[in-house]
Parts: sequence; C-alpha cells; structure tokens
Amino acid sequence: MHYKFLAQLDPGLVRANNEDAVVFDASFGVGVLADGMGGYNAGEVASAIATTFVKSELVRWLAAGASLANTAQVMRAIEICVNQANQAILNAAISNPAYAGMGTTLVVGIFQQNGLVLGHVGDSRCYRLRQGALLQLTKDHSMLQEQVDAGLITMAQAAVAPGRNLLTRALGVEESLKIDIAHYPVEDGDLYLMCSDGLTDMLVDWEIEQVLKSGKPLGQLAQTLVNQANTHGGRDNIGLLLVQANQAPDKKGLMTRLFGKS
Repeated sequence: MHYKFLAQLDPGLVRANNEDAVVFDASFGVGVLADGMGGYNAGEVASAIATTFVKSELVRWLAAGASLANTAQVMRAIEICVNQANQAILNAAISNPAYAGMGTTLVVGIFQQNGLVLGHVGDSRCYRLRQGALLQLTKDHSMLQEQVDAGLITMAQAAVAPGRNLLTRALGVEESLKIDIAHYPVEDGDLYLMCSDGLTDMLVDWEIEQVLKSGKPLGQLAQTLVNQANTHGGRDNIGLLLVQANQAPDKKGLMTRLFGKS
C-alpha cells in the first residue's frame, strides 16, 4: 500500500495564535496531530512538544529496524511514546511557571503495509472515508461523550450542547495517562482525516463527508474544509492531516504488460 500525506493548519477567524500542531513522516507512515490548551501561548508549547516528540521517537524506532514489527509491538511503541510525551509536558510545566496548566489532545497513526495502528487522547479525531462513506474511528474523551454513552443525551443533542470541549483525558494533566489504541485494516482508496475540534465544531460529519468524497486532490480537499470551517465561524484553530491510501503498483505486473511474459 502506498500512502500520501498532506497537512494543513489555519488559525481560524477568532484566535490570534495557533495551538494546533501537525507533523508527519511519509517514509515511515507516521502522522501526529495535537490541539493544545492552557495559558498564554502554553497550549502551542504543549502541542509542539507532543507532536515533535512522538513523531521523532516513533520514526527513530522504525528506522532502527522496527518497520517489520507486529501490531502488538507497534501499539506498545505508541503507548510508550505518548506516555513519555505526557511526562515531558508535565516536566516543562514544572520548570516554567508560564506553562502551568498546559495540556494537549493527541492523535497518532502509523500506516504500515495494509494496516493502521491508531492512538488518541482527547477530542481530536480520526475519520475514514471508504467507498464514499465516512466513519469516525476515534471516540472523544469528553464529558459530553460520556453523557452520550450513558444514554443521557443523543449525538445530535451533543453536537449543539454547551461544554463540548470539556475533556476527560489530555496529555499534561496527570502522571497516569490512558491511551485508546486500535488497529484497522486499510483498503485501496481509503482516505483518512485527522483533525482538531476547530474543524468538527464548525462542520457536521455529513458536510465533511461531502467534501472528502468529491475526489479532488488532497490540497484542494484540505483548503475546502478550512474554508468551510471559517465560513461557519472559524471560532478555533483548524488543524488537519489527510492520508490517501492506494495500492502500490505491481512492478512485475507492469513489466509483463509492457514486454510480455518471460
């Protein structure tokens, strides 16, 4: 499987600074997105620490020969790296009073062969578009999601309820951090979207689906999503990462078609 990555950041229409961060390494299939929170400029510090640390450590591990690691080993690597990033954010907050109370959400994916290992903390999300249908792969770690799970409110009510951004998990809050990690088979033509709530608070899922299923190049898809979020108010920073999966060309088959069987 071949994977194409494209990242985009936009401050939105309200905030002066950008607390979202997105990084990727296409050669090792690693993508990381974070949405920071905290005092003045501290949110962007937390998201930068998380994304930079997790990406660099995972790439270093994969480059050292772990590219053939099994799914359980990849899951464990993500868990270790995210916990270390959590500790790094806590340490930074202790050493600098201006960073007190900072934290960040995180979504991290490793795309290898025909599979995705996906980890997340907080309410930044990962979606998959497959054959024109959009599916949210992650579940928000938020107070509203807990109310939905308990049957107290519906998803439709949660979409317009106050307090959508009250998180139950984030990096930089506690020493002990629980990470949701799962493995998903990847199919030819899949399109994955990691994004901060600056996008999902402005657009409902069917609007995101309509954009992604248009079949336009990744750059145009990203810009359209950002434009629509800003048209709807742009109340927060918008960070997104698109990953397109396509079956890698069969070189042997191509040579056979060109020159005939040997």
